Amino acid sequence: MKILVVGGAGYIGSICTELLLDEGHEVAVFDNFVEGHRAAVDRRARLIEGDLADRETIELALRSTGVEAVMHFAASALVGESMQNPSKYFRNNIANGLNLLDAMIATGVNRLVFSSTCAIFGPPERVPIDETLPQRPINPYGESKLAFERILRWYDEIHGLRFVALRYFNAAGASERFGEQHRVETHLIPNVLKVALGQKPHVEIYGTDYDTPDGTCIRDYIHILDLSQAHILALGAAKSEFYNIGTGGGSSVREVIDVCRAVTGRDIPVVEKPRRAGDPPRLIAASAKIKSELGWEPKFQRLDAIIESAWKWHQRFPNGYSD
Repeated sequence: MKILVVGGAGYIGSICTELLLDEGHEVAVFDNFVEGHRAAVDRRARLIEGDLADRETIELALRSTGVEAVMHFAASALVGESMQNPSKYFRNNIANGLNLLDAMIATGVNRLVFSSTCAIFGPPERVPIDETLPQRPINPYGESKLAFERILRWYDEIHGLRFVALRYFNAAGASERFGEQHRVETHLIPNVLKVALGQKPHVEIYGTDYDTPDGTCIRDYIHILDLSQAHILALGAAKSEFYNIGTGGGSSVREVIDVCRAVTGRDIPVVEKPRRAGDPPRLIAASAKIKSELGWEPKFQRLDAIIESAWKWHQRFPNGYSD
């Protein structure tokens, strides 16, 4: 297929692009490089620099590439920032997303894979979180993603735009060529590995008194290669659908740090701090539905395998993409 990866210079988009190309697809990457990195764009892909805020630019990109499907990763994704600047999140994640959808309708591109989030559920009534749970986001980031999911349903009903929305929490790990580097790094694993690299003095644990076995929050970490494979499988979905994606298990903050120590062989000092507001004790996504309907089977279930891949990439590229 010919596929446009919107946000293809970011962490997940870059590795999805790599895997799509490896499987023989023709890929164009559309990115504004506000968060993404030029060095993260696979050289085999066609690169189009542009912003979803400009409807004409994205429509021209769709027309010029003749793509059959779009993968949409371009979003603002910092929960804390969304609580400080909700306008940015509603404008980028909803209004700019609408520009993409309208451009797709105008150009006859009717297949979309959307990178959503389990943050649409808010604090869950139970874990693992399956698709039947009520959706009650507690921050503008989750609210913006849920609003776009609802818009997609209507674009399918009215315009015949077929979509798959994939909801997940903590993508982690790396391929051999591409890895995780955010301009503002909030994710646990890369921050712990920065300590192992000597780039940070310690890692901070926020809250050690949760109702979990070791008192720290438990989160669902999914290998970026498994997650990328789910996006590729979603291209072939027979109908529009929403899928939660996770490992079905979870790892605590202390467990992640301990595995990072074992994988790196480095000392990783810890500083314990009070809880952060709004952090649920456990967030784990269920993925029975996508396994049964799309045949998704994750290959990297073990936390050490995820961290080993990330550590290898950070050792090869200690300064990341350096742009």
